[in-house]
Amino acid sequence: MQKVICIHPDDSMLVALRDLAAGDVVSWNDENILISSPVQTKHKLARHAFAVGDTLIMYGVPVGKATQPIRRGEAVTTENLAHYAAEVQIGESVPYTWTPPDISDVAAATFDGVVRADGRVGTANYWLIFPLVFCENRNVEHLRNALEGPLGYSSNDLAALTFSLLGEDMAAPKPVVRPFPNLDGVRIITHNGGCGGTRADARSLCRILSSYADHPNVAGITVFSLGCQNAQIGMFKDALAKQNAAFAKPVLIYEQQQWDSEAAMMKAVLQDTLAQLKEANKVVRQPVSVSHLKIGVKCGGSDGFSGISANPAMGYVSDMVVACGGSSLLAEFPELCGVEASLIERCVHDDDKRRFVTMMRDFEARALAVGTHFADNPSPGNIRDGLITDAMKSAGAAKKGGTSPIVAVLDYGEQTAAPGLSLLCTPGGDVESVTAIVASGANVVLFSTGLGTPTGNPIVPVLKISSNTRVATKLADLIDYDCGPIIEGAPLPHVARGLFDMVVATAGGKYQCKADRLQQYDFIFWKRDISL
Repeated sequence: MQKVICIHPDDSMLVALRDLAAGDVVSWNDENILISSPVQTKHKLARHAFAVGDTLIMYGVPVGKATQPIRRGEAVTTENLAHYAAEVQIGESVPYTWTPPDISDVAAATFDGVVRADGRVGTANYWLIFPLVFCENRNVEHLRNALEGPLGYSSNDLAALTFSLLGEDMAAPKPVVRPFPNLDGVRIITHNGGCGGTRADARSLCRILSSYADHPNVAGITVFSLGCQNAQIGMFKDALAKQNAAFAKPVLIYEQQQWDSEAAMMKAVLQDTLAQLKEANKVVRQPVSVSHLKIGVKCGGSDGFSGISANPAMGYVSDMVVACGGSSLLAEFPELCGVEASLIERCVHDDDKRRFVTMMRDFEARALAVGTHFADNPSPGNIRDGLITDAMKSAGAAKKGGTSPIVAVLDYGEQTAAPGLSLLCTPGGDVESVTAIVASGANVVLFSTGLGTPTGNPIVPVLKISSNTRVATKLADLIDYDCGPIIEGAPLPHVARGLFDMVVATAGGKYQCKADRLQQYDFIFWKRDISL
């Protein structure tokens, strides 16, 4: 196995593919480098000596400045490198040329999708339950519990284990025959918003909830309101009308302060919701073109291999989807710091170039206003596994977006009807980002990880893609697809094609992602304002 790899010919550093000891000699092309200090797997070593203040390059872009002299062959660490990203300017517009991947064998592929009355296509058929305010989370959970078990949508192995540990002889519960076989599940959202913050936050929450209600993976909604909260029923209805003026799905709304008892309200909620589930069950999947795929690409728990294996593989899949006439969403603006110039070059519209730069600067200004910076983005886990500056992390993270032209730049939860790749402004936080990717219309999410993460979503499958085989094996209950073979030398297009096939199978209901098997349904919306 090769000991090191160089990602871009202009790079100042090599990536260690295994632990290297001082005195080892590594070779890359015609270079022979004596290792002058121990270098851990996934970390970087200097290709030549650097003085204090010198700029170091990785992925072909600046990723940091030396804070101490660095010897040739020495490990590059947080002790001798600090975050640095080049200033971004919008220059003269030059047409971007894209060479799409060969899709001759998949262009005519189909998946069994859920076709809604307006022609939009989903990858699942769920009934969704959510509150307008955190005070109603308990009622949301009560309704979920009343429906999921009897309808055959959940199991609780830990409950059986509890009885076993107590010495109780409990027979295994008999499987429930699902009365609504065409309904994939009853899903819920709970959250900590709707009151106590600013009206702007309440409006943001209503916008995100209305996007989920309108998503083609959702058949209809049951909504709980307390009555006195900031996120009023009227505010939600206004957001829903703005989201889709022709919205025609069933909407059941219950305001607790209008009822004499919670028990009476919950009985009515249950009866009404069950009646609607019978209608939702009438939708049957049918074959549709892969041009109806709209994927979101995300990374979390990243490591030093993420930008070499999993992210480029996801980027290749993104290019395949776009070439087939579908759409892709690249999020996490703090993790695009340092690669703005290359993304600007790919923007089709000049207005989007300006909007992207403005959004990035505004995001960073908000961070500075509260005493932080994009440089603080890498987590302790990222740093331990080789991602030591935000610019370094960003350069690898951007690989998820492939190479296709950028057709739109969107704010948090915004949508576009244009097929192709869009940039979506979200934080880097896993759940806040996935929440917005789904709100923007993604019907399958691809999520790379080098360390492992369980993140899922209430209404859209989230496929977990590992950057290395070790984590895929160790966390097999979390990981759906392993891109580790790329590190071992497997061709990127071959590995990416397997991932594309999994995306199609997932979209068609033939494969259930690990997050859904674990009932990991996460939702956190991005609160940009303070609490009052």
